[in-house]
This record gives sequence, C-alpha cells and structure tokens, in this order.
Amino acid sequence: MTKARNVSTDRREFLKFLAASPLMAMAMSTGWSAEDLLGAELQGTQGAGLITSPEQAINVFDFEDVARAVMNPAHFGHIATGSDDDATVAANRDGFSKYVIHPRRLVNVSKIDTSIELFGKRLGTPIFLAPAGGQMFCNPEGEIATAKAAVAHDNTMILSTGTTSSIEDVTAARGAPVWFQLYPNGSLSVSRKLIQRAEAAGAPVIAMTVDQLPGRNTETDQRMRRTIPGYTGVREKSPACLGCHAGNRNARRPMTSAALSGDRPGEDAKLDWDFVRQVRDVVKGKFMLKGVVTPEDAELSLKYGLDGVYVSNHGGRSAATGYGTIEALPAIVKAVAGRVPIVIDGGIRRGTDVFKALALGASAVSVGRPYLWGLGSFGQPGVAKVLDILQREFALVMKQAGVTSIPAIAAGRYVTAR
Repeated sequence: MTKARNVSTDRREFLKFLAASPLMAMAMSTGWSAEDLLGAELQGTQGAGLITSPEQAINVFDFEDVARAVMNPAHFGHIATGSDDDATVAANRDGFSKYVIHPRRLVNVSKIDTSIELFGKRLGTPIFLAPAGGQMFCNPEGEIATAKAAVAHDNTMILSTGTTSSIEDVTAARGAPVWFQLYPNGSLSVSRKLIQRAEAAGAPVIAMTVDQLPGRNTETDQRMRRTIPGYTGVREKSPACLGCHAGNRNARRPMTSAALSGDRPGEDAKLDWDFVRQVRDVVKGKFMLKGVVTPEDAELSLKYGLDGVYVSNHGGRSAATGYGTIEALPAIVKAVAGRVPIVIDGGIRRGTDVFKALALGASAVSVGRPYLWGLGSFGQPGVAKVLDILQREFALVMKQAGVTSIPAIAAGRYVTAR
C-alpha cells in the first residue's frame, strides 16, 4: 500500500492560517469546516478521514485533502491559488452547475467508445493533462511520474515551459509525443528555441499561453507562503521556498534555463497579435493560443492562421474576471463554427463536467489541479488513480445519457442551460 508522506512540522500553523483564509470557501465545498481543519492536527490524517492510499479515493477531491495536509504550504498554495480573492476559481466550478444533462433511455450502451480524433490522431480519451510547471515540487519524480500515469488511458499530456524535467525525458516516460505549452518570455528568440526543441522531441502541438502576459495577483499563494518558518518575504531567498514557481524561477527548469542561455527575456506585456503572427511562422506543426475566453479573440485566432482554440483562464489564476470558462464556451463555439478544434480547461472535477463541455462544443478537456493533488499526495499512483476516476465517471455518464461515442455527444441535445 502506498502511504502518504509524513506531515510537516509546520502543519499546525498552516491549518490555523487556512481556517481564516480565502481557501476556506474552497475547503468547505468538499465538506470541511474550520473545526475539521484544525482538528486534523490532533487526530492525524487517518483519524481526520483522509485517505492513506490512492485505492481508497472515492472522487478526486479526496486527493485535495491529502495534498493540503502533506505538501509544503508554498507548493500547495501555488496549486490552489487564483487571482485576487479566488472568485474566478470558484466561478469555474460554479459554471458547470448552470447546465443540466438530458439523458435518453433504452439505448444499448453495453459498448461505448471514449476515443476522439484530433489533428489527425486517434486519442484514447478526451481528458487531457493541462500544463503545470514545477511538478517536482509536488513529488520528486515530477513530470516523469505524471507522464507514466497518463499511459493507461492514453491521456494526452501538455508539458509546461516551466517543467522540472526535460521534454525528451517526459516523452520517453510517456512513450508517445506530448504537446508543449509555450511561455513566450517576451522574446521571439527565446520562443523560437523552445519551439524548435519541443518539435524536435516530437511535440505535434504548441499552445502559447497568452492570459498571463500582463501579470497577475495571487493573494492565496502569497498568504500561504507566510506560514512557512524562515520565510523572508523575498521568495528566492527563503529556505523553505527555494525553487518555488514564483521565485528562483529557472532553478531546476531545463527548458527555460536552456532557452535563456545566451539570451535575455523581453517584456511580455508588450506582446500583441503581430507577435502571434511571428510565432505562427516559427511553428511547423499545429499552433493554438491558450487563454482565449471571448469570441472576438477566437475569431482573431482564425484570422492569424491558428489551428485550434484553447479556452482557459489559467484555472482562475490569470485574471479576476469572475467568469467561468464553461460559460464562455458557447459563444466561442459559435464564433469558431467548427473550423478548428476547441480545448477547454477550468474547474473540471467530474465526469459530468467532461460530458457537459463536450456537449457544448469542446473537442477535448484538460484537467490541472486534480492530477497535481494526486501527484502531491501519492506520486505516480495518485495521478493514475485521479485519471482512472475521471475516466470511469465519464464513461458512466455517457451510458447514463444514452450515448456510445464522443461525436454523438456533440450531435445530440444532451446539455442545456438551466
């Protein structure tokens, strides 16, 4: 049996903070109260009702509870944080409750097909792994563990520019090419080096993140760092925070450090659609923008020759819009009008969420926080179980709705606004 890692000695202070933090609203959504959180210190993880092995998990939220308890607060805080007061994180989840599923009865669903075809490739599932940097700060095996866990259900993995393992090593672990998420670093020269390396490793798709170019305000992340003994307020000089995503940014990040060697980053806030045109000329394979949330930007993506649209608000981390991605999806689908595939992330936690996104016109969905909870809790087995739960739930809702293939979901009127 795989055991959760030992709880750190600073957990008591972390839990006291958490009870008064904006994250309490998120914690309460999974059934926790302030008393539960504080009592966990006295009861121990098993006494507090936390799972002690991946096999015990009933849903993906079980992994969130364990990750919160066992991870360095700075690292958990980086996963959990949204922008400003985390309202957009909540909006991503709440948005799914605004849509309902209309099932059809007496359909032979003894055999279903959850595979999809995207960019000329047959993929085993529409559930992708969203890019997330610094995964070694969740577990020492980091992205390698995630890649290995993605094999069982053929989950497409999108590797972050901020990866703590090289794309070559991750591709070898996955046993298949991975997509690559590009942070432009304000520089065409740096971006070119990252793109060329990714495509040399076999990456068929480059997804450039555009929703964080102006910067962001991650209050929960900042507050949780303050709970760490030895935190100085200067992230790259704080012993307990060394190597965290927002400080010492290039430490243990082979893609970024290699691309910046002999080069200097520019200013992301200066980038515009002409930069997109220049990157389009560099990318040999498929190219899309990650962070599109309006039909206007979706239409511009097509105008500039992009091959897909990635609807995302960085899990509520990029800006305090208060607008869930699933709510943004229908207008984008109408603007795209079937001309290119659409990928969406943001708040996907259940198989029903996957179904709703596909029924509203998405070609595939990406999950982020759930698999990071699994990674932080139990490493590769945790990620594998999270993906297994989501796949099982999705297959079940397909049967309950009376559909046997992914195209049938989009073809029928299975989901409507409440």
